Amino acid sequence: MQRYKSWILPIAILLGIFFHEYIVVLQPALPYFIFLMLFFSFNSLDVKKMRFTMFDFWLLLFQLVVSAAVYFLLRPFDPVIAQGGFVTVLAPTASAAIAVSLILGANIGMMSTYLIACNLMVAVVAPLSFTLIGADPDISFWSSFLTILGKVFPLLIAPFVLAVLTRWLWPKANAAINRHKNLSFYIWAVSLTVVISRAIEQLVDQFYEHRNMFLWMVALSIFLCFLQFFVGHRIGKRYGDYVAGGQSLGQKNTVLAIWMSQTFLLDLSCIVPTLYVLWQNLYNSFQMMQKERRDNHAKEVQTP
Repeated sequence: MQRYKSWILPIAILLGIFFHEYIVVLQPALPYFIFLMLFFSFNSLDVKKMRFTMFDFWLLLFQLVVSAAVYFLLRPFDPVIAQGGFVTVLAPTASAAIAVSLILGANIGMMSTYLIACNLMVAVVAPLSFTLIGADPDISFWSSFLTILGKVFPLLIAPFVLAVLTRWLWPKANAAINRHKNLSFYIWAVSLTVVISRAIEQLVDQFYEHRNMFLWMVALSIFLCFLQFFVGHRIGKRYGDYVAGGQSLGQKNTVLAIWMSQTFLLDLSCIVPTLYVLWQNLYNSFQMMQKERRDNHAKEVQTP
């Protein structure tokens, strides 16, 4: 089954594109999918073994500084593109990054602390940021902030708390869940299909009116994908794992990013993280195929 995983995400993307009018009805289920993805991922993590290191610090600093820089640099040019770029960089590491990284041979322990840390950071920073940049003049700051916090914080924190309690209070259930931890990968693929279908609906409706903006979004999403994987690889290489760094910073929870932009920001801002889905998963599929080729070559060399 492992060898076919490199094809699952491109298939999910194509389904979302060509069958969007049917799949978009699943949109209300997205928060539940996100919850399950994170819960399955967190269940396999041993909190006692986690140690916050400079590897995690530099990745978090990049997310905070670059997301803010992208927004403030692009806001005078176009607020929609600025918000799309902001949420794409701020988005936490995808829960499926663990599954993909296992295939690529990364150090999962190295990624585990960052997966938790960046989700905690986004749970706190996102509500404040969305309140400030997507402010509605008819709603008070605190009312808006508490509303967004009430939707984002439980979605990111509750799966972690539930996973820790399950590991502590019900070890047999935890072990059973861990035997099926790859389900998070497939739930993510389904979720990906749903969010792309919603974005395609918006794209079809407004393409001709905003086609110049969409071209800029394509360019921005490609640049952000290259930048985040490149910087992640560089940081990872410095701390002993090139792949773990790239996946930690570059493979975003785009399902969450698209849901947040569709829910709290300007509607079309979701197009940037949607396009990012394409580039990050094409790159991941390429990495998986390269890894498979290297493994096959190694077997051929070892076979007399």
